[in-house]
Amino acid sequence: MNTSKVSGVLDPVTLIVIEKGLAQVCNEMDLVHEKTSFSPVISEAFDRSNGIYGAKDGRLIAQGATGLPIFVGVMQETTRCVLEECPNLGQDDIIIVNDPYRGGTHLMDVKMVRPFFYKGRLWCYLSNAGHWPDTGGMVPGGFSSTATEIHQEGLRIPPVRIVRDGVMNDEMVKLILANIRIPDERIGDIKAQIAALQKGAERLTALLDRYGVEIVDIAIEELERRAEQMMRAHIRAIPDGVYRSTTYMDSDGVVNEPLEVHAEVTVSGDQVTVDLSKSSKPCSGPMNSVWASTVSSVYLGFKHVFPDVPINAGCFAPIEVKKPHGTFLYAEYPRPVAGCAAEVSQRVMESIFLALAQAIPQKLFGAAAGTSGNLNLSGVDPENGREYVMYYFSGGGYGGWWSGDGITNGCSTIGICKSQPVEIMEQRYPIRFEHYNLREDSGGAGKHRGGFGVNYRIRLLRGTAKVSFLMDHGKFGPPGILGGEPGATNQIVISQDGREFTPEHISKADDIALRAGDWIEVSTPGGGGYGTPSERSDADIASDRRNGYFNESQRR
Repeated sequence: MNTSKVSGVLDPVTLIVIEKGLAQVCNEMDLVHEKTSFSPVISEAFDRSNGIYGAKDGRLIAQGATGLPIFVGVMQETTRCVLEECPNLGQDDIIIVNDPYRGGTHLMDVKMVRPFFYKGRLWCYLSNAGHWPDTGGMVPGGFSSTATEIHQEGLRIPPVRIVRDGVMNDEMVKLILANIRIPDERIGDIKAQIAALQKGAERLTALLDRYGVEIVDIAIEELERRAEQMMRAHIRAIPDGVYRSTTYMDSDGVVNEPLEVHAEVTVSGDQVTVDLSKSSKPCSGPMNSVWASTVSSVYLGFKHVFPDVPINAGCFAPIEVKKPHGTFLYAEYPRPVAGCAAEVSQRVMESIFLALAQAIPQKLFGAAAGTSGNLNLSGVDPENGREYVMYYFSGGGYGGWWSGDGITNGCSTIGICKSQPVEIMEQRYPIRFEHYNLREDSGGAGKHRGGFGVNYRIRLLRGTAKVSFLMDHGKFGPPGILGGEPGATNQIVISQDGREFTPEHISKADDIALRAGDWIEVSTPGGGGYGTPSERSDADIASDRRNGYFNESQRR
């Protein structure tokens, strides 16, 4: 575009005000979504996102500051799919979709897309996503580690109208609620997503009324141009070359063999190309990743390294990701994909970090815990006769970096979610958290050590239940860089009738029966170290030992 036109029409103050105004629209959508949802995973843990997307191609314009980062690229793909398959939407129509192969992730991430019209013209799309604790399937909560096809994972919804001409489609709602567990909670989550989109339409109308469509259009183009310019400047500072890395997932949950993510990152001037085509073949279990999740993971990896680049489509323009056909990172129907957004995505990001660490170690870090720790507990509470499905995830250690030790109990690298408060979980479900503490000694040693994971134990207080979990980094700890050591691996122990055991796949298992008094204990991974342990200062070692972080056998 003609930048002189921008400078002639938009002064810097107006540009930044419009940028923040668009972000505020998304932030208010996030807030409405959070405060009106029934599910703790949305209302307490913020497993949701809201954004504004282009009318012509679904490109990202703005996303809420507290939205799940993995949805940055994913919802671009979702919105594009909707505008291709549903070209004649009215201004009061809303589409619901969770199909992984149509720009989605796993089935539990349910998206809604609403066209936004301003003075009779389609101006953009408002889209959001929320994690529903259940969408049917053979395992309550959807995280089946033994599913071998998508139909076992739950209800798959293609783009269909959940709202038509401003009226909720009751027949569609009945169909959805009849195929999932705990329907009285899900109707609350449905209405929360619809309300968030409505709030976005109201706030966006007010923004356009104030500044006018032409000015806001020019501002969006300029903001996108500047984001692309910033990302290209960062890439230009990386030495040209080809950087390769390999990371590993424990297993696919069905075949007890590791899956490999091979990343080849080619830097040429201000452009970067990422090739994942040498990764493992499609797998039998649910650790396949759909394209939308894979490409978004790559984008998010670069955003982690260069956090100052604003979030919009321009941020990703210099990054080309080749479609890894024939690998588990390009899942096609009917491959199961429950682990793609929460687990596989983090290993893709890890591969990007390890590759770039060879070129710009001063901007990188040891690997983070790299697992969301997805845990589902389900049953009927005999105290009130109500069925429940509990979804819980936890934090882990981040890797050491050039200037210090890694963060302890950080959120997953794909999100800015927080663990749901123990008090809320104990209030809603027949459980007790017997302990919840730092997992000392779990950070990888290094000049700057990795942060620590956590230990927690959940005991079933009454009735019977089944527990399922889909996690990772149980066989391979998060790797360090520049000689740093890996963080501790994920560990899960279950007690049934006083007998303690660890599942065959270590980090993955389905439908383990529990009775009152039984428990499950999870120890999440620590982060990888940065630099060789022998470089760690005497002061840092003394501080760690004084605080009881490591035992006396700790090496320098």
